[in-house]
Amino acid sequence: MVSLDEAVIARLESHGSKFEILVDPDLALEFRKGADIDLSKVLAAEEIFKDSKKGDRASPEHVKEVLGVDSVLEAAKLIIRKGELQLTTQQRKRIQEDRKRQVISIIARNAVNPQTNTPHPPARIERAMEEAKVHVDLFKSAEEQVPEVLKALRPVIPIRFEEKEVAVKVPAHYAGKAAGLVRSFGEVKKEEWQKDGSWICLIKLPGGIVEEFFDALNGVTHGDVETRILK
Repeated sequence: MVSLDEAVIARLESHGSKFEILVDPDLALEFRKGADIDLSKVLAAEEIFKDSKKGDRASPEHVKEVLGVDSVLEAAKLIIRKGELQLTTQQRKRIQEDRKRQVISIIARNAVNPQTNTPHPPARIERAMEEAKVHVDLFKSAEEQVPEVLKALRPVIPIRFEEKEVAVKVPAHYAGKAAGLVRSFGEVKKEEWQKDGSWICLIKLPGGIVEEFFDALNGVTHGDVETRILK
């Protein structure tokens, strides 16, 4: 449960009445987006207020009459999902910066420069977002915003999402360790263990992490590995 000092107000106005609760700003945002979070961890106090700053509580009868629910937790769900979250300037700035980093990370992982077929470093993507004056919405998930951000970036830098298929062959003495690493990077489409104990596979992975994949694979095999990009 968040402390009262760190909590913010979530407010819902309905049928001329105002209802407020005190919540953890980060958890309330996640809950609002559909995350399965225990409401007792979101609320700073299991109370419904008419005015939280004055400590003026709303009666259960009034809550029932206006919102149509009997419990504090059910009322809190409605307030968080349908109401307004009162974030401080500092909280807004921090959450928005986190959301921006998430957007950049997704794009850097999945996108390439189609002119050179190489990934864009996160710093280049961030500069392009600044040049394109991209606004990141702190109330939307990073995944929701990526398509619009990509659209805004295309006039600034050559960029597209791309998947690569890479054929891999690992000798027997590194095969076990390498197989686990390969699976952590993408989807293994085909695999086969050879008579000599070596392992071959075909993996599909995001275009932006191919070089990272090769570096990691060379690390666990000490360079004793064969790879070929098929497309």
